[in-house]
Order: sequence, then C-alpha cells, then structure tokens
Amino acid sequence: MQKIKDLKWEPGITVNDFVRGLTSVGFQGTEAGKAVDVILKMKKSGSKIFLTFTSNMVTSGLRGLFAQLIKLKLVDVIITTVGSVEEDIMRAKGESFLVSSFYSDDLSLHERGMNRVGNILVPNESYCNFEDEINVILDEIYKKQQKFAVSELLREIGSKLNDEDSILYQAYKNNVPVFCPAITDGAFGFHLYLFQQKHNDFSVDIIKDFENILFSTSYDEKKGLIALGGGVSKHHALLANLLNGGLDYAVYITTEHQSSGSMSGATTQEAKSWGKIKDDSDAATIHGEVSIIFPLVIFRVLESLNKENLLKNG
Repeated sequence: MQKIKDLKWEPGITVNDFVRGLTSVGFQGTEAGKAVDVILKMKKSGSKIFLTFTSNMVTSGLRGLFAQLIKLKLVDVIITTVGSVEEDIMRAKGESFLVSSFYSDDLSLHERGMNRVGNILVPNESYCNFEDEINVILDEIYKKQQKFAVSELLREIGSKLNDEDSILYQAYKNNVPVFCPAITDGAFGFHLYLFQQKHNDFSVDIIKDFENILFSTSYDEKKGLIALGGGVSKHHALLANLLNGGLDYAVYITTEHQSSGSMSGATTQEAKSWGKIKDDSDAATIHGEVSIIFPLVIFRVLESLNKENLLKNG
C-alpha cells in the first residue's frame, strides 16, 4: 500500500512527470496512474486491444489522437457510434467545427444554422456538404459492390479519404476494423436509406457485422479494452469479450456513475459479475471527462512505450 505524496509544481515539469505524480495523490488521480499501468500491461502482453468511444469525442479535438493511436499500432479494434463516422468524414473533407460556450443562446444558434454539442458548434453547412460527399463516395463504392457488412462499408469509405488525421483512413491503412452497430442512428443512416431507395439491391448488413464483432477476437487471445464513455460501443466490446472468455485488462473513463444502473456508469468491478472481465484481471475505472483525462493517460503510455521502442508507426 503506497503512501500519499504531495504533488508540487516544478519549473519545466513534463506531462509524463505530472501524470506520474498523480498516482500518489489519491482519488481519481490514483486511478489515472493505475490506468496507465493497465494499458501498458495490455500492450506488453500482446493483448488484442479494443478502443470504444462515442461520437461527441470525435466532434472534439480527440479525433486526430484516435487516428494516431491506430497509426502507432496501439489499438486493434474500434467500436463507435455513427456520429464519429459522419464527423470524421466531414473533417477529412475540410469542414471545421468551432469552440463556443456551454451557455450560448441556442435559439439564436438555430437561426444561424449552428448545432451545439456542449461548447462545440457544428454548422448545418457541414451536414449539407457531407451529404454531397457521401453520395459521391457511395456511388463509387456501389459500382464495385452492392452488399456490405457495416465494417466493410466503412473500410471502403476509409480508402477514399486521404487525411492522416482521419480515423477511417488510418483504420483502412492499418487493417483495423471499425464497427458501428447503430449505423442508422444519425444523418449517415438517413443517407444510406435514401441511397437504397435509388438502388434497391444495395444493402448494409448489421447482423453480419455483429458476427464480425463476435469473431474479432478468440477465447485463446489475451484481450484488453479502453472504453471511453459508454452506451452501445462499450457494450458491444464487452459482449464480444464475454463470449470469448472475458477481458484480461480493462480501463473505463466516464462521467457517469453506477447509481443509475446504466451501461455508461457501470464499473469494471460490476463487469466481473457478468464475466465480461475476468476475476483476476487488471482494471481501472476513472470518473472524469475524457477530453482531459484520456490525453493525460495515453500521453504517459506513449512516452513509456516510445522509450522502450515498442511503438510502430503505420
């Protein structure tokens, strides 16, 4: 059992040293330090690493970091929601989002054609441009093939994007599957519907992709999960691993709490009651906002792996 140590500022202190210092502060700082250790164990053990996140995180400036983690071969499977797909494509095609305020005049924003996600604004124009871009991409893909599992469709879209900071592009380049179980839950779903009205032999098979998720790992592999937020992304990763013997390592970062009984608030400890995480697994749950906590944790992980020459640049 370690002793509490005082965290103090020093001139020129690095992010690496700061996060190391958090480990002995207590509360969520200690959990952040534990999360670093768990992710390092995932990587060094050769585990298949699942990364799950919700679309609001791609709206933010974390998009490029997620793409970089794929490029550096830190993650092997991505599971996310459809807004991530839409906004990754928007940004890859040159759209810009704006930092605003949590306390904006939302009626005024609506009149100006601005959509608020927390303190980030996404212009209606970006969605209009997305419609034009995705129809061109779907037309090109349709000429090649008419029936897809969701992850197959996303791989084809990734091949059409030439942006190093794109999640779909890096996933395509590095052969990392991107699963989006709720593909219809957004603007992209609506455009897929409209495209099918014009081409009735075009189909996107969600059940086939559910099979692909389940077989994205095996009982014999070591398995790790980094779950940012919760919902459908997190639960599909847990289900796949439950059916394959349970996770050996898990890190959750969430603003939700277990008092509601929600998937987003469920802790790594609760997951052990289901067999989603093995009884003797290394796991950490951090209660905090991902845009702050995750970069701190993952930067320390990357620094450590880089010093040991364990990073591969895709």
